[in-house]
Amino acid sequence: MSGRVRSLIRVEGVVQGVGFRPFVHALASRYGLAGLVGNDGGGVFIEAEGPPSAVAALVEAVRERAPVLAVVERVSVTAVPPTGDGGFRIVPSVAGGPGRALVPPDVATCDDCLAELFDPADRRFRYPFVNCVNCGPRFTIITAVPYDRAVTTMAGFALCAACAREYHDPADRRFHAQPTCCPACGPRLALRAPDGTPLPGDPLTEAAALVAAGAVVAVKGLGGYHLAADAASEDAVAALRARKRRPDKAFAVMAADLAAARELCEVGEAAAALLTGPARPIVLLPRRAGAPVAPSVAPGGPDLGVLLPYTPLHHLLCRELARPYVLTSGNLADEPIAHDDEDALRRLGGVADAFLCHDRPIHAPADDSVLRVFRGTPAPVRRSRGYAPEAITLPWPFRRPVLACGAEQKSTFCLGQGHRAVLSQHLGDLEGHLALRAYTGEIERMRRLLGVEPEVVAYDPHPEYLSTKYALELDGVDVVAVQHHHAHIASCLADNGEAGPVVGVAFDGTGHGPDGTIWGGELLVASLSGYERAGHLERVPLPGGVSAIRQPWRMAAAYVGAAGLAAAGEPAGRLAVARRNARLWPAVSALAAAGGPAAPLTSSAGRLFDAVAALLGVRDAVTYEGQAAMGLEHLADPAVRDGYPVTVTGGAGSRLGGGRCATGSPGLVKDGHGATCALAAPVVIRSTDLVRAVVEDLRRGVPSPVIAARFHHGLAEAVVTAAGLIAEAAGIGTVALSGGVFANELLLGGVADGLRAGGFRVLTHRRVPCNDGGISLGQAAVAASL
Repeated sequence: MSGRVRSLIRVEGVVQGVGFRPFVHALASRYGLAGLVGNDGGGVFIEAEGPPSAVAALVEAVRERAPVLAVVERVSVTAVPPTGDGGFRIVPSVAGGPGRALVPPDVATCDDCLAELFDPADRRFRYPFVNCVNCGPRFTIITAVPYDRAVTTMAGFALCAACAREYHDPADRRFHAQPTCCPACGPRLALRAPDGTPLPGDPLTEAAALVAAGAVVAVKGLGGYHLAADAASEDAVAALRARKRRPDKAFAVMAADLAAARELCEVGEAAAALLTGPARPIVLLPRRAGAPVAPSVAPGGPDLGVLLPYTPLHHLLCRELARPYVLTSGNLADEPIAHDDEDALRRLGGVADAFLCHDRPIHAPADDSVLRVFRGTPAPVRRSRGYAPEAITLPWPFRRPVLACGAEQKSTFCLGQGHRAVLSQHLGDLEGHLALRAYTGEIERMRRLLGVEPEVVAYDPHPEYLSTKYALELDGVDVVAVQHHHAHIASCLADNGEAGPVVGVAFDGTGHGPDGTIWGGELLVASLSGYERAGHLERVPLPGGVSAIRQPWRMAAAYVGAAGLAAAGEPAGRLAVARRNARLWPAVSALAAAGGPAAPLTSSAGRLFDAVAALLGVRDAVTYEGQAAMGLEHLADPAVRDGYPVTVTGGAGSRLGGGRCATGSPGLVKDGHGATCALAAPVVIRSTDLVRAVVEDLRRGVPSPVIAARFHHGLAEAVVTAAGLIAEAAGIGTVALSGGVFANELLLGGVADGLRAGGFRVLTHRRVPCNDGGISLGQAAVAASL
């Protein structure tokens, strides 16, 4: 054995379920090495024996040329005595190991499998479950690690002789592909009536025929059931809306391929890469005029959510239908996606005319991810299938294992251990027992899967959030309350791998303020370890509390009163929104003026957008969060460049948007992060200036699209001015932008451009949503810093 060495090589990261063992086996054969490779609870272990140069070449390849779906976080090498082994083999998985292996996300069907799917000579021709080591279900079928077929929902499907030969052949791409199967040994489709009765005929052909005829069909996908309908049929889409109880929010549309997507929307290079990538999310794209989709698919907006097939079943449906079809989450409004067969029949029996199902169980529910492209860069709106549970590696370690419970809307949770933060899939709005059951069930499942036993639990201080109540009921853990808007900024920091301090602009709809008011338009000096509220939007009453969130016209009444316009008789005599709501306008205006518990003060940016949207006739009432604000953004005239002047007061001085200055009194306030802020008082953006300007332009007959654009530009300039004042006082050169309002591209672009023109670094979200879907990452990052 002279000249031979043997090394024990450990590989950590996303290295199970991505073809890593076959990859190492092939490398060992190429380099003439003996030894073994296997999975354990910590990742992949390798023992490689042979000439030192060959062992070194294998280690370098593992580090630098891993399979495309793998994420190698760490490679450690330890010398062990040579044994004189001959040959290289894949050994059975071993339970345990240092740490826990990361679970890969589900992967869209690869080109090789797609070629087999449509090859009449192939034994998997038109088989809806074709997959290989490079594609197919992962996260949604895994029940434990280390990853092997026995710990997936494929465990009940024994390999036939032909599949077993492929599975054990090192030259085959199905070598150790755990979900591999074929028509002889794998899952099967079935078409059922809403009562569960089997329907005759070929399930796939009959389901496609039903959709083509205008029916609604529930389709079992990777992470749950979807509801499918003919995207070109107004009657079918309207029926789906009525049954699903989703009157306005846009539906996603599945297109057969990139060419078909381009017939529906404008698809740039970055969007095309997202649509065709392994995650296959829904991508929000500008809809083409004359696109062959019914008006009810995406009412009230210029964009369309499009996705391409990501399972063989979806590809087959596209081929059968030969037209785009709506594919929306299989649930009713405010419920989690259905993924259990009996539960789906029970909950969707009144929605779907038929159920296209199969007998491979779904272990983890996972809704479709949603992304948009902002100036050539992907930006997540909803992070779920195809991305979860990819870990976000942080530059700083978690001193103790952390569970961060997230917020109420767009709920996610986050588990932190070592340098890894694992964000859950999107779980929907955390309202009602079904949502809570799904949420708590996923926490327990992910804790077991990742081997995380939390010692610290972070939560939102809002006392009525179900996530907060869940956190406070846990035993044997330390609990940490993380203010909602601090969590937003911390999420942006963690997303960018930074710890601060920054000036953080957190704009959203609602957050529990420690001063007893409702926050939502916040300017913070923040790091992971703490924050100071350095500024905010002007506070106005929220007349009727939750009613004002659902009825934006109430915010118009509140803002009109706060702006001093009610005293001039403006509402009753000249504002269309007041005339439309004449029966209740006086009472709501009086409620706002009186204040108190029925009209708490709010600095919410979301409510400001609601007020202006109602003033311009966009929406008086909404059926989903952000609806009025989205309509206002879409209304804005892109040719308009000027904005309304807005007074920014407080701090060492007060300035008006547009460069005009007012006087102020300087002072010194410690921000808690080692910086000194020359701020005598919080900076306040006088948002009533915007409302007065909007009403004045309405009085003058200025077109609403011009007013909407001026509002956006004026607010953006005011934010730049306010953030600049705070940054100058604190000696900070970086600004972080977070919160759901920054899903508004017009506002985001105006603020980011203005800040960069002023010499500031600007941090925005890249890997997690700016909305409440990213809150749990921020909570976890704050908990890690304590």
